[in-house]
Amino acid sequence: MPGRLRALLAALLLSSLPHLEVAAQTNPLRLCADPDNLPFSSQSATTPGIYIELGRHIAAALGRPFEPIWTLTYFGKHEVRTTLLAGRCDGFIGLPEDPDFMGPRVIVSRPILDLGYALVTPRAAPAPTLADLVGRRVAVQFASPPQSLLAEHGDIQSVTVLSPEEGMDDLAQGTVDAAFIWGPSAGWINHAELHDAYRVVPVAGPHMQWQAAVGFSRDQPELRDAVDRALGDLGATIEALKAQYGFPTSAPTPLAALPPAQQVTATVPVRPAPADGQTVAAGHKLFNDNCAHCHGPDAVEGVQRQNLRMLHHRYGDDMDQVFLTTVTHGRLTKGMPNWSGILTDTQFHDILAFLHSVQDQ
Repeated sequence: MPGRLRALLAALLLSSLPHLEVAAQTNPLRLCADPDNLPFSSQSATTPGIYIELGRHIAAALGRPFEPIWTLTYFGKHEVRTTLLAGRCDGFIGLPEDPDFMGPRVIVSRPILDLGYALVTPRAAPAPTLADLVGRRVAVQFASPPQSLLAEHGDIQSVTVLSPEEGMDDLAQGTVDAAFIWGPSAGWINHAELHDAYRVVPVAGPHMQWQAAVGFSRDQPELRDAVDRALGDLGATIEALKAQYGFPTSAPTPLAALPPAQQVTATVPVRPAPADGQTVAAGHKLFNDNCAHCHGPDAVEGVQRQNLRMLHHRYGDDMDQVFLTTVTHGRLTKGMPNWSGILTDTQFHDILAFLHSVQDQ
């Protein structure tokens, strides 16, 4: 190739590099988020959620458009593997700021939010301490750290609920005096539906609080570092978004120590579904619509471990708790997803009523 032609081609290549870099930088920043998980994220144009609004600010700081990649988050680590680690999104917003969460495959940004459980009380109630809860009815989420904590205190009446929404509804209806539940959901409901009628105070303690961040594949350290720089300038924006979506803003408060009372439980069992024919029929339909593909139509299944007609035989009086723990937490290693957010608390109880009606004793 003549020297003049080689020089011309080299000049053309060099002149195109800045345009290639600009094109790369205008690719959208794709962040995985849940389409129906307020106050965190939503497909709603009017209330997109704090993660979506923050994602837009991060993308703008990077000079890139923003694109949410919608994915249901109740599958946990499995969902991270099939989205972020499969290249479907550039980052997964809202992962725990914990290097052990997914091991070295996932790296995380600086923390974006403090999350955890909170004590919700009427604004006129005393400052929240364990002593203030003695003799009072307190809604606690099933199989949660607050339930474990209050189980040690027989002089505090725990009322078990399956979701923060149920706890806040009980509080608004006056059937409980306080709620010890997931703080972000409590704050959002209090702000959006209850006109800030309650005080939502984060509670310090083991397994009560942790931090959320943006997760990236380990081969994206440059993007993680760029997002960290953007987050460093977005502190005021994050605080404004927290207020907009009702997030608790006070520092986590340790509940004052209170010696355990008599070793008796005052926990009210999870509300059993009434075993009337209408409830059983509703549960029967829900089961066949949602569960039959794994557990057989009408709960008839030849595989022993999936045979739900043997629940009482296997678990006895613990059958209800095992069922509710499984459907609200999942058993991902066995292919059982977490159904929270897909079925309602009432629907869980309807399915449980149906299962009671078909047990092989």
